[in-house]
Amino acid sequence: MPDRGGGPTGPRIRVGRPSRRVRTLLMTLGVLAVLGMVFTMFAGFWTDWLWYRSVNYSSVFTTTLWTKIGLFFVFGLLMALAVGVNIWLAHRLRPPLSAMSMEQQNLDRYRMGIAPYKKWLLLGITALVGLIAGASASGQWRTWLMWVNGVPFGQKDPQFKLDVSFYAFDLPWYRFLLGFGFAAAILSVIAAALTHYLYGGLRVTSPGARATAAATGHLSVLIGVFVALKAVAYWLDRYGLAVKSSDFRATDNWTGLRYVDANAYLPAKTILFCIAVICALLFFATLWRRTWQLPVIGFGLMVLSAILIGGLYPAIVQKFQVQPNEQAKEAPYVEKNLEATRKAYGIDGTKVTDYSGTSKTEDKTTLRDDVGSTASIRIMDPNIVSPTFQQLQQIRNYYAFPNNLDVDRYAKNGKDQDTVIGLRELNLAGIPKKNWINNHFRYTHGYGVVAAKGTSADAQGRPVFTESDLPSKGDLGTYEQRVYYGEKTTTYSIVGGPQKEIDYSDDNGEKTTSYKGDSGVNLSNPVNRAAYAVAFGEPQILYSGAIGDGSRILYNRTPKERVEAVAPWLTIDGDAYPAVVNGRIEWIVDAYTTTNGYPYSSRTTLGDTTADSLTATNDNRAVVAQQNQVNYIRNSVKATVDAYTGEVKLYQWDTKDPVLKTWMKAFPDTVKPKGEISKDLMDHLRYPQDLFKVQRELLTRYHVKDATTFLSGSEVWQVPDDPTNRSGNAVPPYYLSMKMPDQKAQSFSLTTTFTPNGRDNLSAFMAVDAEAGTSDYGKIRILKLPTNTTVNGPKQVQSQFNSQEEIAESIRLLRGGDSEVEYGNLLTVPLDGGLLYVEPVYVRGGGLKYPLLRKVLVTYGGQTAFENTLDDALNKIFGTDGATPEPPDKGDTTPPPASDNPTVQQALEDAQKAFDAGQDALKDNDWEAYGRAQKDLEDALKRAEDAQSAAGRQGAGGGESKPSASPSASPSGSPSPKPSS
Repeated sequence: MPDRGGGPTGPRIRVGRPSRRVRTLLMTLGVLAVLGMVFTMFAGFWTDWLWYRSVNYSSVFTTTLWTKIGLFFVFGLLMALAVGVNIWLAHRLRPPLSAMSMEQQNLDRYRMGIAPYKKWLLLGITALVGLIAGASASGQWRTWLMWVNGVPFGQKDPQFKLDVSFYAFDLPWYRFLLGFGFAAAILSVIAAALTHYLYGGLRVTSPGARATAAATGHLSVLIGVFVALKAVAYWLDRYGLAVKSSDFRATDNWTGLRYVDANAYLPAKTILFCIAVICALLFFATLWRRTWQLPVIGFGLMVLSAILIGGLYPAIVQKFQVQPNEQAKEAPYVEKNLEATRKAYGIDGTKVTDYSGTSKTEDKTTLRDDVGSTASIRIMDPNIVSPTFQQLQQIRNYYAFPNNLDVDRYAKNGKDQDTVIGLRELNLAGIPKKNWINNHFRYTHGYGVVAAKGTSADAQGRPVFTESDLPSKGDLGTYEQRVYYGEKTTTYSIVGGPQKEIDYSDDNGEKTTSYKGDSGVNLSNPVNRAAYAVAFGEPQILYSGAIGDGSRILYNRTPKERVEAVAPWLTIDGDAYPAVVNGRIEWIVDAYTTTNGYPYSSRTTLGDTTADSLTATNDNRAVVAQQNQVNYIRNSVKATVDAYTGEVKLYQWDTKDPVLKTWMKAFPDTVKPKGEISKDLMDHLRYPQDLFKVQRELLTRYHVKDATTFLSGSEVWQVPDDPTNRSGNAVPPYYLSMKMPDQKAQSFSLTTTFTPNGRDNLSAFMAVDAEAGTSDYGKIRILKLPTNTTVNGPKQVQSQFNSQEEIAESIRLLRGGDSEVEYGNLLTVPLDGGLLYVEPVYVRGGGLKYPLLRKVLVTYGGQTAFENTLDDALNKIFGTDGATPEPPDKGDTTPPPASDNPTVQQALEDAQKAFDAGQDALKDNDWEAYGRAQKDLEDALKRAEDAQSAAGRQGAGGGESKPSASPSASPSGSPSPKPSS
């Protein structure tokens, strides 16, 4: 507390300069702090350079770096010169004597205070604005490279007849230059005005003129420059109307000119351009007239014109010309938007076919055989069975599978087979003992592929593995199984040095290995070690004895992360998937080129359009977008990432895309030609999901081709919510080998459904041929259902499943105890004019922590089945669940009844025992015992049938017959009455 008394406060302490030792210490600490900051910045730069060099994409790093540096210095210098020259000029034009007033006397103190530091102050201000402007300009490196390297589209916009490249590549750069010019003009006006005021050129309260002639002329020229730039802006705004977003028909993504734009805004912009030019000339004229009167009048006229001509007049046109007859006025412009949008998103070749939605065949039994040729129905849902893979094939806790597995095709006996596939990746959360050595040196990689048939399950409801165990073995042959790069590998590892890595473990103990690849950055250099110690905030990298000759650091290890880094101009699909290609595990990553400047094409927001029920629960499935709003997209690049070496390869896929050609000019030799894609790799390429989701969202409105229907809104569809869960998000598209009505054979496809806007019945089914390397790849087919009849959509089908009493009771029994029912993907297959819905049902519980396939729901033509297997469900739907007995031959005796046949009798007793065991296991939620009992039941029934058939053949010409009774589950899943002996 301060001393409030009046007495002496004690001896006065004299504060002198610090001692020489203290000054030296402070100076040393300051120098060390500066060196630390410099080295920190250097470490970031150096590690980036080393990483790009390690992946052989150093040209991407250098091109990007030099472009940023060039833009920084050029535009930073221009801004500094603009502001600095005008401050210097305002100082030179100051009046020789200031009026003697209170205002000027107060300013004299400031003038005297800054007089010794004027040069330093000028340098400081100009350096500050230059740094800010340079940093802002360096962020425009993509805009610059596209402008410099832009190639023509070969397509012209319908209004101005300019090539699309003008809007995609040129206009964004011109707008940046214009914005920079506005910023320079405004800062120059502010800096000059403050300088003039400080030195008496402008006066607020002093007597006499408010501004000297020199100040008037100087500021008028600067304002004239600003107005001239506004004139340029008005002229560019004319072209900007072709890519302008507007709220039309309750949507804010409409792009292009409408009637009011072409007939009101366009002439208004031209008139305002002329007025702005005249106004700018009036400001320049003050160099001779030395008066503000005419420029101020001109500026006021420009502002008034902007309000009346640019705002009020278009509103009047819209109100009194367009709204009374909107369809007739807007139809020509809607047609332009329809054509441009369909071209920009690659949906112009979509084939829309009318489809009845009801079966044409009265005898459904003839359709049973058609199901197998129409579709390979996948009952293994890759988004459900990951925990099953985890439980059965994890082997060790330090391995894990992605939350969502992938669907691919692998040949078996010359026939493609839909396969659910996942990699056994490294899971650091499961290592026995966590420490720095274990986390980064010992546990470094995953091991092997695990794959299962997509179309079948075993008797216990488990996947039928085609590649399994550790090391993995099966149908995929010999390949490099170590997984150093994967979706779950998000931390760095140091490999190849004195510290051995755990390869895998088996019954004989741990197997160790040492990385032999050339991936990563060599840490034998002490400078590199120091740089990574700083960059990763891990000082042990600098001095650890576990690092030595041959040690390499691996990081940026997820496939999408690596592709995005080497091609920062690409948008990355959310779903990277693995494939065994030429004896190696390759991650395949789809990548897109995009632009937001395609005239007349409506915009879409990638983050929203590609969201579905899977991305809502898994951030790793989200698209990695360079720009979130786009109105042109192409799957121009197919990329691969080697799971062992991390090598990234970019292949040109769309050879006609001008955006890709532009980036290939900017970054030469980074994208390989399409012809270098091997046959083995081509077999695993597929149509990408995120592009499909963008296209299906656009096709909810743009499947129509005439403006009248589009404007009426009667044909607007929507992507239904996923009915198998309560997320409220869109149903994801599903990969499925199937045959559309106009196809002769099955093709690997990506499918989805549509419902009418605001309703749940089905309006259309969409499929795209996803088989790369075929002539129909990318062909979109839509089956459009009639609007005058009602066909159940996915949500209604799911409700129908849940509402039937027998099915509901079975579901209740499956949920008994602590069991949990999970619905798999609801697949839709067009069949004979109707639609076949198939949904696998999994149960998790009863001591099991992973889902097993227990039931299959099938519906077709209003008939629903809920059976243990897909075949049983299909047989019930199509009336082939039991063979009709043939009439016995005439003449001889019939075979003895089943009850008189001791072999049949024994088989039935065994079946009864198996049935009872199954019911007991069901009550106890012991699914493994239940599966065994079901298998025993099936075997016993087969023996009974065989015995009965044999007895029939021993009789005199008697026909075959099945046992008269059998213990089985009813179709609803509830127990049947016990058979009598």
